[in-house]
Amino acid sequence: MKQMVHVIRKADIEKEYVKLLNLELDYELATLFDALQEEDSKQKMKSKHRLTEIHRELEILNGFS
Repeated sequence: MKQMVHVIRKADIEKEYVKLLNLELDYELATLFDALQEEDSKQKMKSKHRLTEIHRELEILNGFS
């Protein structure tokens, strides 16, 4: 029974984390868009790097689902 509760809680936590990552993804895409409009190369690099990290995290989470 404890294992079942643990698995359910883990699944709930992962779902919430995916939601959080999707919000962060949207924010970072908007930030990248602004940086492209303003031709801010430093921010473009930061946003692209963070988007890559988010992508990796989402791939890992989706691989375990």
